[in-house]
Amino acid sequence: MSKPQEPSRRDFLKTSTATLAAGAAAAGSLGLARSAHAAGSDVIKVALIGAGGRGKGAVTQLMNADENLKLVAVADAFPDNAEKALKQIGKAHPGQIDVPPERIFAGFDAYKQALATEADLVVLATSPGFRPIHFDAAVKAGKNVFMEKPCCTDAPGFRMLLETGKLADEKGLLVGVGLQRRHQPNYIQTVKRIQDGAIGELMCLRAYWNGGGVWTRGRTPEQTEMEYQMRNWYYFVWLCGDHICEQHVHNLDIVNWARGDHPAEANGMGGRQVRTQKDTGEIYDHHFIEFTYADGTKMYSQCRHQPNTWSNVSEAARGTKGTSNCNGRIDGESEWRYQGKGVNPYDQEHVDLIAAIRKNEKLNDGWHAATSSFTAVLGRMATYSGKVVKWDEAAAKGPE
Repeated sequence: MSKPQEPSRRDFLKTSTATLAAGAAAAGSLGLARSAHAAGSDVIKVALIGAGGRGKGAVTQLMNADENLKLVAVADAFPDNAEKALKQIGKAHPGQIDVPPERIFAGFDAYKQALATEADLVVLATSPGFRPIHFDAAVKAGKNVFMEKPCCTDAPGFRMLLETGKLADEKGLLVGVGLQRRHQPNYIQTVKRIQDGAIGELMCLRAYWNGGGVWTRGRTPEQTEMEYQMRNWYYFVWLCGDHICEQHVHNLDIVNWARGDHPAEANGMGGRQVRTQKDTGEIYDHHFIEFTYADGTKMYSQCRHQPNTWSNVSEAARGTKGTSNCNGRIDGESEWRYQGKGVNPYDQEHVDLIAAIRKNEKLNDGWHAATSSFTAVLGRMATYSGKVVKWDEAAAKGPE
């Protein structure tokens, strides 16, 4: 793969702005879904690729956002997952399902079959290791995309995300990502104030995802090693990226957003202290990383999966004039509290995507999703190696 020039988030914003006009023109000539539904009255056809728990949830939340959507295809590596997903989504939205048996696809190439249908929008919710490949294929097929986070688990995947993000802009396609805090008014307003200087010059930032851990799925006698790992995907780095990628990406995304950039390097430590039982694969149960931005600003990151320990999922920023929790509170010289209404962010991210499709507006969350996903990968590379890992070197070649 040729190495693209690695842009900062500021470059991402410039790129997105510069390609807006070209993307809009391309949408008109390619007959894409966003043009077809600009009037807001037509049915938007949806295909689900990856029918596990998050896939079922994402499609259900997507349909909560707009009654004029119809699920037309389901694809998963395993047919039982596809069948279960259809039943559960159908219970919540029985009038929005049009998936005959011939549009239920299974196997490693099932995503290709789903992309060959007349779907206007595809939901990508397989285990994250497959995300860059599926995103690339979906955009090349001319589909609008909603994809779950994290969006990559390694450097090659990150580079593919960047290339596909450019192509999506060129084609005028819309990309939503399951980093739902970006669609919460309390986060939006707080981060804007931080960026406008409400707490002064940023001195340090902090991100936590400390909790007790998640599910495991045991091995059954008839399973091959591949099936076992894919069904128990959370515990294998090639599929999940480690829990620093799968969960902590939410917090890292907020801190990058407030900072307006991504870290330049990372060093850290971590390990497996309590994750000693079988079916917990190879991932760590704790990480601590010190990220450093290009100007020397520090961000301190913790994520832990250890039962009966202190749990905290949050973000914070400290500046020369005050502090903020990043989601509705600023203390210091410009004290402020968010007073607006709350939203269900898991629904709101889909409300925003569908509204943009129907209004023919630009939306590409893929840029910040790629950056924040790779921030998590950078942190993992630091904890696994015990070395200082530079962003540019890691993005160019990955771990040695």
